[in-house]
Amino acid sequence: MTRMGKPHVGGRAAALLLAVAAVSLAVLGSAAPALALKPTGHYVNFGNCPTKTAGVNFCVFAQTTSGEFKIKKTEVPITKTITLQGGIVVNEETGSEAWVNAANGAETLSKTPQSVPGGLLKIMSPEFFPEPLKKIFNEFINKGPTGVNATAELVGNITISRLALLTGAPNALNLPVRVHLENEFLGPTCYVGSKAHPVNIELTTGATSPPLPNESIKGSLGEVEFIEENLLILKKNVLVNNTFAAPEAEGCGSQILFGIFTPLVDGAVNLELGLPSVSGNNTAILKGQLENASAAAVKASEK
Repeated sequence: MTRMGKPHVGGRAAALLLAVAAVSLAVLGSAAPALALKPTGHYVNFGNCPTKTAGVNFCVFAQTTSGEFKIKKTEVPITKTITLQGGIVVNEETGSEAWVNAANGAETLSKTPQSVPGGLLKIMSPEFFPEPLKKIFNEFINKGPTGVNATAELVGNITISRLALLTGAPNALNLPVRVHLENEFLGPTCYVGSKAHPVNIELTTGATSPPLPNESIKGSLGEVEFIEENLLILKKNVLVNNTFAAPEAEGCGSQILFGIFTPLVDGAVNLELGLPSVSGNNTAILKGQLENASAAAVKASEK
């Protein structure tokens, strides 16, 4: 009779099991992603600077914490922080500067919604609506939220001149944007401006020269601080522009009855906002802080 007992793992089998375990651990270890280095210390805000893009000499990180955006008679105060970040390539021969958008998939200009005072009732003028649309609008007002957010979205290439920024010359920073009006009634595609026809806001720290009825306003370089000779911080910085134009709103109410009333909703928005609004009727005032560092210093700080 054959005796039954516990199976015995010989020396060769044990060695084989250990080898398989070691290989498995090695594979798992190699599959684990390496921790990305990030800027530290004074340069911690430049984590999305495109330092790996060829030619980038400098990094920019700016935050607007207050101010206003005005289109004709509608003022939208800036109450939530808007962030601008990216890099600069300096042409050593000409001194010209080219903007490079943020790295790591980050937003170059943050899409930060700002609340429109008065909401939908302020924007809309529905007296001339046909009865079906008027009924939808009234039901929305009675049952739904009436708040409206306005969000500036980047739709073109930023241009920058740090010399103009420091001297108060025009066009220190040009932001081509569209303004997204967000509300359930207005739908997801209600915009003032587009990629083809952006709202070009040419900002300066100096004085503006707008056509009437606007009068000249003046920005401010702010309080200048140097850190380690590689980082310039402009505190209490004020960038202004009141010469830009704003086109008509388009795509509003596109979700209502397959968009058949979109032209009417567009017309109501344009009537109440006074769109299109030509140069001399609109104003942008951005108050906050701007940081500019050498890309080499940012990379040297990474840990």
